[in-house]
Amino acid sequence: MDVVVHRVRLREDTDAGVFEEWVRETDYASCRELPSVVSFSVQRFTGGAAEEPRAHYFEVIAVTSGPEFERDTKTETFRRLADEFDVMAEVVGEWSGERIGPGYAADPADANEEPPRGNA
Repeated sequence: MDVVVHRVRLREDTDAGVFEEWVRETDYASCRELPSVVSFSVQRFTGGAAEEPRAHYFEVIAVTSGPEFERDTKTETFRRLADEFDVMAEVVGEWSGERIGPGYAADPADANEEPPRGNA
């Protein structure tokens, strides 16, 4: 399994709340339409080394393989997400690599899933 990490910076006129709502409501939901995506999560930077260019978020994408993810980037779903993302933010850094073994997750079914809120 391959993993891609993007450092993300909001554009000057983008409200963080609007971006985060888009991530929760649109970006996460659309991943189901991208067969190569095993997991995807966006994290708000809360500290760490000051790197340039400055970023506000980082996203972690686990994919079945680089070539399969590349195919998904050519789909209408991905192009729509990229167009919406580009209005609000930009990727200012990228790392990619291959995971060593299965790694660890407290809940192997979906380590990125947030617990349900309220009574469902």
